[in-house]
Amino acid sequence: MRVSNWGNYPKIDAKVFDFSEIEEIRNLVLNSSELIPRGLGRCFGDSALNTTIASTLRYRRILEFDEKSGFIKCEAGVSVKELLDIFIPRGWFLPVTPGTKFVTVGGAIASDVHGKNHHIKGSISNHIISMDVLLYDGSIATCSKDENSDLFWATCGGMGLTGIILNASFKLLPIETSYICQETLKAKNIDELMGIFEDSAKWTYSFAWVDCMAKGKELGRSVLARGEHATREELCGTKYSADPLRLHSGKSLSVPFNLPNITLNRFVSKIFNFFCYRIVPDNPTKSIVSYERFFYPLDTIHNFNKIYGPRGVTQYQLVLPKVNSREGIRKILTKIAQSKEIPFLVSLKLFGKQDSFISFPEEGYTLAVELPITPSLFAFFNDLDNIVLEYGGRLYLTKDVRMSSEMFKKSYRNSEKFIRFKHQIDKLNKFQSLQSKRIKI
Repeated sequence: MRVSNWGNYPKIDAKVFDFSEIEEIRNLVLNSSELIPRGLGRCFGDSALNTTIASTLRYRRILEFDEKSGFIKCEAGVSVKELLDIFIPRGWFLPVTPGTKFVTVGGAIASDVHGKNHHIKGSISNHIISMDVLLYDGSIATCSKDENSDLFWATCGGMGLTGIILNASFKLLPIETSYICQETLKAKNIDELMGIFEDSAKWTYSFAWVDCMAKGKELGRSVLARGEHATREELCGTKYSADPLRLHSGKSLSVPFNLPNITLNRFVSKIFNFFCYRIVPDNPTKSIVSYERFFYPLDTIHNFNKIYGPRGVTQYQLVLPKVNSREGIRKILTKIAQSKEIPFLVSLKLFGKQDSFISFPEEGYTLAVELPITPSLFAFFNDLDNIVLEYGGRLYLTKDVRMSSEMFKKSYRNSEKFIRFKHQIDKLNKFQSLQSKRIKI
């Protein structure tokens, strides 16, 4: 069948096998020369693509749950959406969530996903208690921070290259309501924005939308939102108090087909960014919003990726060490604003400290730029790569579709250590993706 991930690039022919029992996936692994596990395919590029794909979507049972502690153990194919739908009404939320709920637990671990609270809570690996991984020879290894710790850390952020994540255990976060107390602030430029981020360090959640078309004194003008889980007391007297733990899926829009490539261009992007900035009041505003609106605004538009047309879309997401972030991100924003490319959705978040094998986050600022794929885009990314390397940063493997092996090995300081361990734990090199071949893991 024809398969692609969220970016709709590349598209390949692949055999996709699903499973609901361990023996099924064990037989597939033992009888395949190479394969890669895949969940809901929300990575942008080719990290979950191979000619043989093991789909986890039928392997999705919740195995244990403790109502008092929030401890949960579930199979890898359970999605964030399923967890939210089941546990929000019972007063629980995820300790870390990415910007979409359409991702599986296994995919979240393989990407070591981060959220809007990384500066406080770290990435998902900080919260995983243990997991079972099916290895190349059909054996199953249980790993945690204390048991088989090398396998644990190599699997968190390892892009599915160490084995098939079968299940994981972690603790959910207790909440009183399904709402967020949000404060929204405008920043006139990137310097002002970073100042607001520093002032928001004690807020649990923070992120910013950035106008990547702005130049000069307005370079990096932005809207920052910061938030906390609302308490029942904070909902008193509001229309939300009657059902404080309600789900918020509600109505949604859908993009039924790929729009023509000409639909999205620099003029349209400039107008869109202009109005996104101008529509927000100049003074700080406080509001109570649903978890859906705060964490997953684009999930309400089904097939949002189709607005980019048949050419496909990718994200260029980088992180720069905090000491270099202000100058480096200013330089990157200038380069993007002066280019002929079409930056449409751009966000900035603050990361806290993290040590790992090849997980993406490190202490500093991460900028994510979403652009349609054009004939000149990858050459432009090569120029951005040079800036990222100059300032000691790296790119997010989950969003990548064209990074070179040289870029990967220069920017991920533990890359060689990871490669050695990957081939030690996967002696036949069965777990491969198009991405792993490209960057020579």
